[in-house]
Amino acid sequence: MIANIKQVSMYENLWREQGKKLPWFKPFTRVLDWQEPVAAWFGDGEINASYACVDVHALGERKNKIAFYWEDEKGNSLSWTYLKLYQEVNRISDVLKRFGVKQGDVVVIYMPMVLEAIATMLAVVRLGATHTVVFSGFSSQALKDRIDDTKARVVVTADMGLRRGKVIKLKDIVDAAIVDSPTVQTVLVLERTQGSCTMKAGRDHFFHDVVSREDVYVAPLPVVSTNPLFVLYTSGTTGQPKGIVHGTGGYLTYARSALTWTFGLNDESIYWCTADLGWITGHSCVVYGPLQLGVSQIIYEGSPDFPHPGRWWELIEKYKVTAFYTSPTVLRMFMRFGIEWVQRHNLSSLQVLGSVGEVINPQVWKWYHEVIGQGRCPIVDTWWQTETGCFMIAPTLDREEMSLKPGSATFPLPGIEPEIVDVHGKPVPFGTKGFLVIKTPWPGMSLGVFGDSERFKQVYWSKFPGWYYTGDYAMRDKEGYFWLLGRADEVLNIAGHRIGTAEVESVVVAIDEIAEAAAIGVFDELKGEALVIFAIPRQGLQPGEELKIKVVQSVREHIGAFVTPRGVYFVEKLPKTRSGKIMRRLLKAVVEGNQVGDVSTLEDEASMDEVRSSFNELKAAIL
Repeated sequence: MIANIKQVSMYENLWREQGKKLPWFKPFTRVLDWQEPVAAWFGDGEINASYACVDVHALGERKNKIAFYWEDEKGNSLSWTYLKLYQEVNRISDVLKRFGVKQGDVVVIYMPMVLEAIATMLAVVRLGATHTVVFSGFSSQALKDRIDDTKARVVVTADMGLRRGKVIKLKDIVDAAIVDSPTVQTVLVLERTQGSCTMKAGRDHFFHDVVSREDVYVAPLPVVSTNPLFVLYTSGTTGQPKGIVHGTGGYLTYARSALTWTFGLNDESIYWCTADLGWITGHSCVVYGPLQLGVSQIIYEGSPDFPHPGRWWELIEKYKVTAFYTSPTVLRMFMRFGIEWVQRHNLSSLQVLGSVGEVINPQVWKWYHEVIGQGRCPIVDTWWQTETGCFMIAPTLDREEMSLKPGSATFPLPGIEPEIVDVHGKPVPFGTKGFLVIKTPWPGMSLGVFGDSERFKQVYWSKFPGWYYTGDYAMRDKEGYFWLLGRADEVLNIAGHRIGTAEVESVVVAIDEIAEAAAIGVFDELKGEALVIFAIPRQGLQPGEELKIKVVQSVREHIGAFVTPRGVYFVEKLPKTRSGKIMRRLLKAVVEGNQVGDVSTLEDEASMDEVRSSFNELKAAIL
């Protein structure tokens, strides 16, 4: 199986025209050089991401336009214009340059959701260097692993972050991570509270001591289109996190195109993507996509339900947000709180809503549409991955709202060629579940796994040679709509019947009393695997035996008696990544008494002790 060369060339004109919209220092003449599995997009062109996202606006008509409105849980607020962003990027870039950062280096950024974090990302790439942003909820060990893997010499952090009213001492975590680091020479620290951290002379420097108070200018370095822009670590269901590498010109082209085709962002947009910068959604849908388009954005530091469950709706009303993009995980949480928190605020400014991170259940989709969108806002349900760079399957602006189907990501974006195949790589009929693959290269695709090209080939290109294997199950209905059915490696095999966890969970969360659920398979001597369900009841509900029976009966009714759950357990929270993916393997390992393995991508590594404690209680109850 090889990529269809005719299909590749079919889209060459499309990507050529999209690529021309970027501000190239040296225009490209070649669109694609394809050496499976590496695609070099616009390979002879030269560009700089910082220039494309900042300079083009700050030195033009948008210089006084607000780039970011920032708020935290306490109500503190800031606003930066594109000119202010430009000035801060140049100042930080100047400091990094003085500390020896250059093209080929990887700078680790471990910061909370503050504007300086975005400025630092752009300052790094201004020098032609590469950044890896590490979610500020990760532990010192997770941070150490990423520092060691990238051999970073410079780490940029803050003395603290804020979440749910609690101070997270980030500098202390950095100190623990680099106590015996063979590479780190410099730590730059944004001071947010005086005297809150220990500084090591010669290595550690506060921003206010080294960043110029005067305007400085650092010329953006033109780099070839394939120059690594960032490394972002992601995990599958097993194994160590993979450092996914994205290039510059192709990635920027695709992020800009995807956001334009789906959300229709323009000069009038007030856009809020709630993702953390430590994830691909934060990279593509907070930094590199929207900034190219020159839109105004909201940045919020803190938990969505703190100090009260109406905090987000309060911000939408205050800033008159027009485009809102968040995850089903958060939406399910808000559903538990009830609609009264939403109804206290005027959300009439909203024009389009987006969903990201996991499959959105039809019930959640309808609540999002009717309660948040007030029945008038189309929902952009996006399917994509860290590896794909930006949206691959999602509604576009040329589709009327009535054509949307709750729970379906609809159709592929222009230039994307997905297929659903069986285990032999043969396309399956409509209505049949199969493996989702991408048949032709696209500009947003990853350049590989950092330092491990063989792993990149093995994980993504070996199962169906010539095609990108997504690792997801999907199905198309009779009208061609795509339905994502969860990870192909998150499958229950009960008495020879293969059932996706997403299918089971969809049935469970359709029950009014259930807000969220995770389905796992545990060893069963007779059936091979038996089903165990962990469920979060709606807020204020005290679950009992009657609700357990209701869950069991619903699964039996909608899927079949052969998949009757062995147990149903009610919990207050589920282990998940920041992007909203439930880490089912963690639940499975605990239930079966095995080692849990890598937990570095948990949403909040700092709360792991509490999570382990609750897991042990559940384990005792189950066994």
